[in-house]
Amino acid sequence: MSFQNGSSPRRTPLPENTDIEAGPLSRRSSDVDDDGEISDPFDIVRTKHASIDRLRRWRQAALVLNASRRFRYTLDLKKEEEKKQILRKIRAHAQAIRAAYLFKAAGGQAQLNREGQVGEAIKPPSTTPTGEFPIGPEQLASISREHDTASLQQYGGVAGVSNLLKTDLEKGINGDDADLLRRRNAFGSNNYPRKKGRSFLMFMWDACKDLTLVILMVAAAASLALGIKSEGIKEGWYDGGSIAFAVVLVIVVTAVSDYKQSLQFRDLNEEKRNIHLEVVRGGRRVEISIYDLVVGDVIPLNIGNQVPADGIVITGHSLSIDESSMTGESKIVHKDSKDPFMMSGCKVADGSGTMLVTGVGINTEWGLLMASISEDTGEETPLQVRLNGVATFIGIVGLSVAVLVLIVLLARYFSGHTKNADGTKQFTAGRTKIGDAVDGAIKIITVAVTIVVVAVPEGLPLAVTLTLAYSMRKMMADKALVRRLSACETMGSATTICSDKTGTLTMNQMTVVEVYAGGSKIDPPHQLESSPKLRSLLIEAVAQNTNGSVFVPEGANDVEVSGSPTEKAILHWGIKVGMNFATDRSESSIIHVFPFNSEKKRGGVAIQTDDSDVHIHWKGAAEIVLACCTGGYIDANDRLVEMSEDKMNFFKKAIEDMAAESLRCVAIAYRSYEKEKVPDNEEQLAHWSLPDDDLVLLAIVGIKDPCRPGVKDSVQLCQKAGVKVKMVTGDNVKTAKAIAVECGILSSLADATERTVIEGKTFRALSDSEREEIADSISVMGRSSPNDKLLLVQALRRKGHVVAVTGDGTNDAPALHEADIGLAMGIAGTEVAKESSDIIILDDNFASVVKVVRWGRSVYANIQKFIQFQLTVNVAALVINVVAAVSSGDVPLNAVQLLWVNLIMDTLGALALATEPPTDHLMDRTPVGRREPLITNIMWRNLLIQAMYQVAVLLVLNFRGISILGLEHQQSQHAILVKNTLIFNAFVIAQIFNEFNARKPDEFNIFKGVTKNYLFMGIVGFTVVLQVIIVEFLGKFTTTTRLNWKQWLISVVIGFIGWPLAVVGKLIPVPETPINDFFPRFRKTEKKKETEASQ
Repeated sequence: MSFQNGSSPRRTPLPENTDIEAGPLSRRSSDVDDDGEISDPFDIVRTKHASIDRLRRWRQAALVLNASRRFRYTLDLKKEEEKKQILRKIRAHAQAIRAAYLFKAAGGQAQLNREGQVGEAIKPPSTTPTGEFPIGPEQLASISREHDTASLQQYGGVAGVSNLLKTDLEKGINGDDADLLRRRNAFGSNNYPRKKGRSFLMFMWDACKDLTLVILMVAAAASLALGIKSEGIKEGWYDGGSIAFAVVLVIVVTAVSDYKQSLQFRDLNEEKRNIHLEVVRGGRRVEISIYDLVVGDVIPLNIGNQVPADGIVITGHSLSIDESSMTGESKIVHKDSKDPFMMSGCKVADGSGTMLVTGVGINTEWGLLMASISEDTGEETPLQVRLNGVATFIGIVGLSVAVLVLIVLLARYFSGHTKNADGTKQFTAGRTKIGDAVDGAIKIITVAVTIVVVAVPEGLPLAVTLTLAYSMRKMMADKALVRRLSACETMGSATTICSDKTGTLTMNQMTVVEVYAGGSKIDPPHQLESSPKLRSLLIEAVAQNTNGSVFVPEGANDVEVSGSPTEKAILHWGIKVGMNFATDRSESSIIHVFPFNSEKKRGGVAIQTDDSDVHIHWKGAAEIVLACCTGGYIDANDRLVEMSEDKMNFFKKAIEDMAAESLRCVAIAYRSYEKEKVPDNEEQLAHWSLPDDDLVLLAIVGIKDPCRPGVKDSVQLCQKAGVKVKMVTGDNVKTAKAIAVECGILSSLADATERTVIEGKTFRALSDSEREEIADSISVMGRSSPNDKLLLVQALRRKGHVVAVTGDGTNDAPALHEADIGLAMGIAGTEVAKESSDIIILDDNFASVVKVVRWGRSVYANIQKFIQFQLTVNVAALVINVVAAVSSGDVPLNAVQLLWVNLIMDTLGALALATEPPTDHLMDRTPVGRREPLITNIMWRNLLIQAMYQVAVLLVLNFRGISILGLEHQQSQHAILVKNTLIFNAFVIAQIFNEFNARKPDEFNIFKGVTKNYLFMGIVGFTVVLQVIIVEFLGKFTTTTRLNWKQWLISVVIGFIGWPLAVVGKLIPVPETPINDFFPRFRKTEKKKETEASQ
């Protein structure tokens, strides 16, 4: 077993001007005004890494009627602080246990030294058998948690523990169902108890906490008591009972909607936790879920993996672990025989190795940690915060209107100006009974409070959560797993996508198609029988210098090859050349490994053969390895030939020719090394840098990785939508250029100028200002390191771009963290990359990235549809009631009717409009600016036309309805009831027709795709049916009366006119400049933004 500490770069540090919480300085300036104060609490462009104080400010500024519901899906700031405290306590506890143990062990060792008993054999500690295993979970947990090296040695080290666990360190456990069941029964499963989710009753309770609904329930109770007292129980319960019933209906519908959302989020969170990993079972590598891991499993670990359970290192090469998630210290810990203990939840920062699982689930520190804290998955999105600002503004206006209506109605009532239908005064000082006066006042208060219910759009910010929950569920079907809610909507604003090449734009199905070996091209690529020495060295290089594996099932012809796609391609080629993986690996032993890393673009291994010769094999980027081949090459006759300049140029030309054909070029080289120079102890070996000079070239292989079908269409769709696609790859620039043309990122090779195609080291050498200057024009970056990707992202963001970045490696984490949207690859991506990302692309396909863009735009578009619909209802309902109250002292829409309108407008409206699926029309627009007004000029035009029409028609009906409807000869009280019923019915039906208008704010065909949206059609149908039932059968509750067919027809015609009116309205041009810009306050803000953008 060999180890090396610090052999390859760890992780790229964040730039100095970056603050983890608030983001880079260049992006924070827009949040702060000239005096250093945050200008607008609701103007948070980027909630990713926003500070706690920043998040607290907008909550305090919002006008909220039901805080527990409004802030349900935002980050719980109190819980977040509690979680941090618990983490600190548990970490401190774990550290204290280890410190005490080390102190005790040191004391015990000193005592032994004094007594001269060091040399005596130490008896292994007693074990408690667990079923068929001689060791129990308590002993294993004790060794792991206390990092008890002495006890581990008493058991016989990792080999002794593996014998007790009945595990073969090479082949792993048997892995059949019976074996897995025995291990789960003995040592537990890899899961931890989670706190139960909120029940439906808890959502009901939350819905009841709405202040206005509480007031309405109190008013309903008072009205019920007074009604029964004055009119008897038979007739007197209707007024109070109807309000109570309406409130209960609102609560139930709200709770059902919220509960369904919570179930969707719960399923998605479970999906996030379900990590898949490779284990060795029965000699083969198999992929399993982290929940299926058992004690005794052997796990191969590579850079970027998460340690899925507690365990002990079996073998390790440069193996370093980031234990900050457990210890709280960002210190990288080197793992070797002196410190072989692995803690669940930590990350592999460097190197590779294998580990034996000794503890799973609740028997690990990570399991205890996760079981003791409740995960708060809440997180606000920029759109959610902005909508809280809109809701607060509308709420203040609505509250003011409600107070005005309350004052006017109470003044008119108590001054004797409010009259009954028969003309008598409702209140006469000194004559009206106290009970009647209180009842009258309660009805007025009820109307005013109900106006507040309608006016304060509590459902507006929650509509974001609704559409995100819907979108996230649908995006799973489109192979995208959303880790951060905000990324879902931010993707709609993306202006640039920096994409990897391998596996994202290409299929990641690699095969070796061209080989240069023995000084010339080999055809077919595996024909090397005539050069036995060259063939033998190549087989040795392929078998030993790999982190892949080959498994040959008994009695089967097909072999199973595992590893990265490049490794698999080379291993398959090695098998064709004549490699027997298991046999060839056993003929030599590994002394030391330099794992492949994306900075150096190569990996190496030092081995000792059966003849005690030492060979050092290197494999990596062809031109980089070739430059080290000063020791010559082996020709077709197995002779070592000097690398002349002509031959070097021949190999360079071969690499260029293969790259021009879109092939990935990998060179394989080796050198002999004097055994005496190899470090002979573990400490020195750990710091040994493998020699990479005087290499002898063995072969250059060209690997074909075809472009994904349809990727060119996806790139063109992005470009049409105003989203620039940039390829950032570690491959040769010529290979990258050829693939870029194939994918449509470059239209032809003629487009590949110095500004559009650049090499990573060239870009890296530029100054910040120079990088910013050319960042826009770059289309392809070849031979790039992860740090080059980070520099490109920073340059683009400073230029004002909203950047999405794809990444799969550990070193991509800083770029994924810095980008507005980090997209990790689900198949090729490491756990470190996934944890730094916002969205995981499950199939690694660029087409899925484009689908995420469509969904992001859909979120924004759906919210705008809902805003337009809701504000139309708000404006119309408020104006009708205010004008009627001020002019006549009576309101045509009573409390119960307004609650029904609120249900249509809020919960049902959000369900109908916020769940519209994305359309191709969304990709015909340019990206939505993150500071563009939520309510566009088109929306203002649409909602004002509809609201003015509804207000005009319904006010005419209110003041002239009796004569227009020919009700003059009917009894006055009945005529007023019919008129008010018609106003209520026409108003509701107008909203149903307007719901169709809201689907397509800027298109003439409002019915396009409507039949495919079953939820929308279902809600419209449900609303119509319920409206008919309310008017025709529930008149006692809603203070309505039955309408005849003519009156129903009038209601439908009033609603229907909204459709042609919307078509005419869309012909009216609107200014491109947003309405906000016409106000001085906003002019100042815009001017400030321009100044910042120019800096």
